[in-house]
Amino acid sequence: MDKIKFIENDGTEVEFFVEEQARIGGRTYLLVSESQDDEAEAYIMKDVSEDTDPEACYEFVEDELELDAVTSVFQQMLDEIDIV
Repeated sequence: MDKIKFIENDGTEVEFFVEEQARIGGRTYLLVSESQDDEAEAYIMKDVSEDTDPEACYEFVEDELELDAVTSVFQQMLDEIDIV
């Protein structure tokens, strides 16, 4: 599982595990968690950068409607994974 580093506005570095990625409505979304534990908190982040930006810029999804829609997509993706 890939790890990704984020730098908060105050310069603090935070690492998340990338659980899934999806492109919805022209935007890239990440499902991330703080650890690989089954009880870890999960978050959905959205790439808000422009195509011409040298680096991606992600923000937590806070809008309830957007969060519900994207959560549904990630749930569907995870349901389709067969773990042997």
